[in-house]
Amino acid sequence: MDTRILAPTKENILLCAEALRRGELVAFPTETVYGLGANALDARAAEKIYAAKGRPSDNPLIVHVASLDDAKTVAEKLPPSALSLAAKFMPGPLTLVLKKKDVVPDTVTGGLDTVAVRIPANNVALALFKAAGVPVCAPSANVSGSPSPTTARHVYEDLKGKIPYILDGGACKIGIESTVVDVTGDKPRLLRPGGLEKEKIERAAGTLLLPEDTSKPLCPGMKYKHYAPKAEVYFSAYYSGMSGGICLWYDRLAERGIKTVILCLTPNAEKYGRRNVIRVGDGYDSYAHNLFADLRMADEKGYGAVIAEGVPDEGIGSSLINRLIKSSGGKII
Repeated sequence: MDTRILAPTKENILLCAEALRRGELVAFPTETVYGLGANALDARAAEKIYAAKGRPSDNPLIVHVASLDDAKTVAEKLPPSALSLAAKFMPGPLTLVLKKKDVVPDTVTGGLDTVAVRIPANNVALALFKAAGVPVCAPSANVSGSPSPTTARHVYEDLKGKIPYILDGGACKIGIESTVVDVTGDKPRLLRPGGLEKEKIERAAGTLLLPEDTSKPLCPGMKYKHYAPKAEVYFSAYYSGMSGGICLWYDRLAERGIKTVILCLTPNAEKYGRRNVIRVGDGYDSYAHNLFADLRMADEKGYGAVIAEGVPDEGIGSSLINRLIKSSGGKII
């Protein structure tokens, strides 16, 4: 199969919308990461996503829609907490877990009786959904377990020959996936931190409950190792002497002949002397925006190990910690 990267013209959006209606896969941009979309009401189409990505079939997909009215086609009801959060944060990097309608195949929900729904803040994605006229289930458009794609080129590198079309909307604005909140209970529950900070949600909805212990993933990113490059990733705890600890670990790896690089904030780069560094930006928002692209860059440059600076557990830092723990497989130094 030839894979084509398409500019998001009206003609190409209509072409991709027709492909979705036929049961084909289309990769598209969002403000978080690129998604790999299929008709969410077509079980066979959804199965193609799992096959293309090599994704475990019990890992649920997020259903993307263009409006709250469209959300009602897949969800039984929108409780007051959902309506309140949607009014403040949708379109945007927020996914709400709702009770699903029977029209949504178990293939999409991983066998759960709930469905994860979001409205992305990206005009290309919204135009595609409107033209398709169907809800679109989509995980990140990458090989399962690898760093999520934030450009069309990343998607092509992972999925060329497996999907027909990639709509190119440029680099994603946020760079990490949406925050997932379960609103099926009495109080909203945080399932996955992401591009919308927990603190903002809590100012609107009160204190969020934490995920319950479960062997079954209730949303994407809960169970399996994710976001990992070919290089081994080590994640530093955040403390006052962090740079010194990272230097010691770097030198141990270098002594073993492992080509190593440090992901660091630009203002911290001088602390690492002549050691290899990739500057992730001036602040934590930039770190989040560049993280997945920089992990991919580390592979491109042939590094065998990546040491990532730690961040405070607040704001977007909570989401960065989640992604770095997942990408490192819990290897914290």
